Amino acid sequence: MSERFEQWSEVAKIDLARYGTTADADEIRDTAVAQPLLVSAGLAAAIALFGDLAKAPDAIDAVAGHSVGEFTAAGIAGVLSSTDALALVAERGRGMAEAAAATTTGMTAVLGGDRDEVLAAIDAAGLTPANDNGSGQIVAAGTTEQLAAFAEEPPARARLRSLSVAGAFHTGHMAPAMQRVRTTADGMRPVDARTRLLSNRDGAVVGDGQDYLDRLVAQISSPVRWDACTETLIELGVTALIELPPAGTLTGLAKRSMRGVERLAMKTPDDLDAARQLIADHAGRPASDPEGP
Repeated sequence: MSERFEQWSEVAKIDLARYGTTADADEIRDTAVAQPLLVSAGLAAAIALFGDLAKAPDAIDAVAGHSVGEFTAAGIAGVLSSTDALALVAERGRGMAEAAAATTTGMTAVLGGDRDEVLAAIDAAGLTPANDNGSGQIVAAGTTEQLAAFAEEPPARARLRSLSVAGAFHTGHMAPAMQRVRTTADGMRPVDARTRLLSNRDGAVVGDGQDYLDRLVAQISSPVRWDACTETLIELGVTALIELPPAGTLTGLAKRSMRGVERLAMKTPDDLDAARQLIADHAGRPASDPEGP
C-alpha cells in the first residue's frame, strides 16, 4: 500500500502519506489537501476490503458517494482508475480552494423544520441548498452576509449550525473551479460502470462512464441531492450499507431514512472482517447489469 500512496501522491502533487499520518488538523483542513486525502482514504479502504479494486464491482450491488466521495465511487465502480480519480480530485481541490478564496462564503446546516418552508427561506435569503441530505438536514450556502441575515430570521422550528468549511461548495461560487477541472477531465478516458453507480445530481443510476465523468465536473457548482440517492437505494432494495472512511455521517443519516437496512461505518481495520461478512450476507445482483432493476 505504501507504493500505491507514493503513486497517488505523485499524481495528486501532495504528500498523501504525510498528510494522512503526521499532519495537524489545520494542514488537512485546507480544501486542496482534504479532498484528495479523503478520496485516497476511501480507495485504500476499498482495496483493503476487496483485496483488489478491480474485484469490488463484482462483490457489491451498488455504490454511491457524497460530494467528493463520488470520486471514490467512480474508482470503485471502475469508471476511473485510482490514479485518474486522484489526479482529477486534486485539481478539484485546488480549483475549489482558489474559488473559495475569491469571495468570503460559507455553509450552514439547517436541521429540522418543514422541508418546503426551509427551502423557501433559503431561496428568499439568496442562498443555495447546496446539500439536500434528507433526514431533516439541508445545508445552505452563500456569502457570509447572506448567511448572517439567514441566521437572524431562521425557518420555523429549525436549528442552524455553521459549518467549518472554506467556502460555498456546490454553488455558483465554484464555477471557476468547474472550468478548471473540465480541462483535466477532457484528457481522461472513462469506462462504463461495472456496478450500479449513483449520481449526486439526481440520484440516478449512471452506467455510461463519460456521462458520469461529465456529472462529476458539473457537480462542483451544483447541489448534492443525497436525499435522491437515498431514495434510489431504497428503490433498488438495498438491505445493507457500508460507509468507507472517514465513516459515520452517512450511516447516521441512513439510520433515520433507511430503516431496516443493516449499516456499518468502516472506521478502522478492525471493521474489515465485519464488512466482508456483511457483503457475503447481502450482495447478490449480477454485476453484468449496471442499469438493472
